[in-house]
Amino acid sequence: MNKNNKTIGIDARFYGPVGKGLGRYTQEVVDNLLKVDHENNYVIFLCKENFDTFKTENPKVKKVLADVRWYSFKEQILMPLYIWREKIDLMHFHHFNIPIFCPTRFVVTIHDLILIKFPSLRATKLSPWLYKIKNIAYRLVLNIAVARSKKIIAVSEFTRKDILDNFKIAASKVHVTLEGVSKNLLSVQNIDTEKVLEKYKINKPFILYVGNAYPHKNLEWLMDVYYRKILDKGINLVLVGKEDYFYARLNDLKLKNAEKEKRGFSVIFPGYVPDEDLQILFKSALSYVFPSKYEGFGIPPLEAMANNCPVISSNKASMPEVLGEAALYFDPESEEDLLSSIEKIAFSDDFRNSMILKGQKQVNKYSWTTCALKTKEILENSF
Repeated sequence: MNKNNKTIGIDARFYGPVGKGLGRYTQEVVDNLLKVDHENNYVIFLCKENFDTFKTENPKVKKVLADVRWYSFKEQILMPLYIWREKIDLMHFHHFNIPIFCPTRFVVTIHDLILIKFPSLRATKLSPWLYKIKNIAYRLVLNIAVARSKKIIAVSEFTRKDILDNFKIAASKVHVTLEGVSKNLLSVQNIDTEKVLEKYKINKPFILYVGNAYPHKNLEWLMDVYYRKILDKGINLVLVGKEDYFYARLNDLKLKNAEKEKRGFSVIFPGYVPDEDLQILFKSALSYVFPSKYEGFGIPPLEAMANNCPVISSNKASMPEVLGEAALYFDPESEEDLLSSIEKIAFSDDFRNSMILKGQKQVNKYSWTTCALKTKEILENSF
């Protein structure tokens, strides 16, 4: 490594599918940052699951195995040692879970304030007392991250305002870097559409959701409305996400409604779907539906737009900012609002095509390269 330049450390343990939505952000920021920055040295901290996945041609990059589970006590003890050992000048944490004894200055990305806005026992498998203790610890770490960071990166103006409304810090400390759409989801490939759909046991027509199943995503409500009002329209509901505790809970809801699914239409759980197949699902769906009650940014709706899939979205939080006039909005607590939006898309080809065109224009406003360049500028101004 060139010792004339600064050494920037990045906590990339979320990198790739292992980190779900945070993994997408981490992967794109890291990959694009290393393509645009040929001056600074980088140390990329990775976990065992993604250590071999991460590859770069940048000669100023060092990979370090930091196989420590995030949100753990061990993380608080070992990460400062790893950072100190590598003589890091500046750390970039892509989530609020900073080590409170971080031995160097740092920048933190805050995606949202779910922790404050939606504290819920439904978001954990812990007992009430353990959850309360862990929630207090999370809030402590978040407060320290906000107070001690040199700069804070917010992923939308909505999140920036949320941060400033909830913490007593200077507005000049918080900077916005908008996210983008992965090129892996834009590649033109000779893929057999019917074979992909058959692989995941998906029949047309279907509406699609991609993402995790945390309670604020509002998927239980979506499924409830589906079984009572949407299934009768002859439409399947496909919920794409890695199998976990939250998706298992949704599957329990599916089992409770098994009798209704005998009509030939159902809720389908394909599990984790890689990007090359995911673009086929986007292109084949009637629409993408996003019923979330709270989002700091929301990448999947943009990924849908990039693949000519019209978007039906909640009108809450950052979604109107991010999606502009290119989405059909509904109140995520109004069944009739959701049903009306789906019917507009499902039964009018002209309207659906107009939404696809709006989506194509909207998605062009976002770029991971632009995000990386702005991130580089923020990092360099934080030494």
